[in-house]
Amino acid sequence: MKAERLIIHKAEIGEIDILMSWRMEVLNEVFSIPVDEDTSQLYSANRNYYMKEIPSGGHIACFASIGGDIIGCGGICLYKEMPSPDNHTGNCAYLMNVYVRSQYRGRGYGKAVASWLISQAKDLGITKIYLETSDIARQMYEQLGFSVMKGYLKL
Repeated sequence: MKAERLIIHKAEIGEIDILMSWRMEVLNEVFSIPVDEDTSQLYSANRNYYMKEIPSGGHIACFASIGGDIIGCGGICLYKEMPSPDNHTGNCAYLMNVYVRSQYRGRGYGKAVASWLISQAKDLGITKIYLETSDIARQMYEQLGFSVMKGYLKL
């Protein structure tokens, strides 16, 4: 039996309902949101974000599919910071939501999604890309060239 090929495509605003379904799945898994918790405000805030940022070019989202079935997703937020010696343009990206359903993990699909999103940012001339990761995914990101940012704090 021939293995089916992974296809990654850019999510368009017309796919907002599918995008929101995947976003909420990611949030539920990453944050272990209790089933009975009201997530309507979180849903609305994320939907508003997508409705503004995707058409304006401030966010690129994608779906990963095999045989027509979506098995994963990812996103990258594009933004400006003050230019600096390590980023003369000030153009940055924040890689996030790289997610593959559990039954498809360990096959390189998450790495393919991350690589696709990184190439989208690089095609826009962005060379400074950040991310947060879990211990499980750290090795994958290191293989893609990411390294620890020393001295980075969060409030």
